[in-house]
Amino acid sequence: MNEKYPIETLDENDDDGTMPENVAELAKTVVGHRIVSAERIERSAQPWLSSGMASFVLTLDNGQKVELTDGGDCCAYTTVGAFLLNPARVDHVITGVGTTEGYTRWHIYADMGDVLEMTVGWSCGNPFYYGYGFNIGVSEVTDV
Repeated sequence: MNEKYPIETLDENDDDGTMPENVAELAKTVVGHRIVSAERIERSAQPWLSSGMASFVLTLDNGQKVELTDGGDCCAYTTVGAFLLNPARVDHVITGVGTTEGYTRWHIYADMGDVLEMTVGWSCGNPFYYGYGFNIGVSEVTDV
């Protein structure tokens, strides 16, 4: 448990552990670093999707990009709806990632407060028959 945002507990019919696992995976990649930039990127549609998928990309001070790609299948989904980067706090090292409001508000924070807040829409759909949760990838920044 972190001090700033206590770990939320969801009903076993609402989440199978996917959301807490996503938060923990994100924390492993960003804690100890600073955010250089944050952006949303639209991806092209796949044949089985009616529209494209989106990714939320954080560029860190260590030259890595952390990409949270929307996840979902049928009636289950996970997506970043909006984000707010706090420019006054981006020079502070990230100390944790927490959530509020049933994993619909994610907070990436430093000692001085939230560096970044994300609004996350999600549903397990027909419980645990379909996949949901972010696909989180980390890559090195390359100069072109």
